[in-house]
Amino acid sequence: MEPKARWTPALFADLPGWKADDLRDVRIAFSENCKGLRSKPEWISACSRFPFDGTVAKQREFIESEFVPYQLTRADAEDRGLITGYYEPLLKGSRTRTARFGVPLYSRPDDLLVVELGDLYPELRGKRVRGRLIDTPQGKRVVPYFDRAQIDVNALTATSSLKPLAWVDDVVEAFFLQIQGSGLIELADGSRMRVGYADQNGHPFRGVGRILVDRGELKLEEASMQGIKGWIARNPDRATALLNENASYVFFREIDAKPAGPLGSLGVPLTAERSIAVDTRFIPLGMPVWLATTWPNALLPLNRLIFAQDTGGAIRGVVRADFYWGTGHKAGEQAGRMRQNAKIWVLWPKGTVPPATP
Repeated sequence: MEPKARWTPALFADLPGWKADDLRDVRIAFSENCKGLRSKPEWISACSRFPFDGTVAKQREFIESEFVPYQLTRADAEDRGLITGYYEPLLKGSRTRTARFGVPLYSRPDDLLVVELGDLYPELRGKRVRGRLIDTPQGKRVVPYFDRAQIDVNALTATSSLKPLAWVDDVVEAFFLQIQGSGLIELADGSRMRVGYADQNGHPFRGVGRILVDRGELKLEEASMQGIKGWIARNPDRATALLNENASYVFFREIDAKPAGPLGSLGVPLTAERSIAVDTRFIPLGMPVWLATTWPNALLPLNRLIFAQDTGGAIRGVVRADFYWGTGHKAGEQAGRMRQNAKIWVLWPKGTVPPATP
């Protein structure tokens, strides 16, 4: 059964640390947000009147005048949920294969089929399967697409439909790039190439950190990105087998490298530490959100205004979000450690009706 959400009206005074948040960089996230929401009537007023050149005090005053906070809880009134982190990796690479750069990032293969089951059976609307078409004695048949291990093998065959988009120098970094879904590649001439999610092979994602915990090779608190990389560094001969246990494989496309951040599901660039990925069954894209949590692996409060500008396959639940930390190594360190409890308030435009509560 799909979980239910409860929306409880609140006051800005109820938001932990509301007056302490330095909103100077909110104008960037708000501006990008409006580009993705310009067609929605309920956003016309807020986007046309936001004081982009105003002081932090003016911005805070404007938000208080235009929005109403609603605390988001589960139907059983549980108000705490899980906040994880993600980031945009920065890898070194090349558009062509070289002695140093020999790990491929593939574009979407031509033989990958996506079948929308709702087109065949209305009761399966929103569900899809991925596969490939093969010839059999009984005729053509759709079978599952190659898994991670098979992709590595088939890439070497003359008939492979896999086409490298770019090449990098580290198979483990390429693996985590797939988990993040987008990243920057620094080329030899100093320019940067940005790659983004194009599609996926249809196999379910299986977290390798959980695998190592279940086997007793890592403690639960060690199963961060850093902990997994550390295990691989200590066990290089077992790395390929471990990574292949996650049969899911992501294909990429080249996207604009000029914006400061990658494009989220709202279609606008993400802003470091001001954007989150959400479950859109409960939080519509574009909504301002007040997040009350703590810094990774710490008790220090992390309370701030953020924007629901992205989604993620693993982001499922009412009080659930993925916090975007930015680009590069430092952002990756914070994202890899982040697994905090949190409370969430959605700031809903005044004069419009929020989702019905159960």
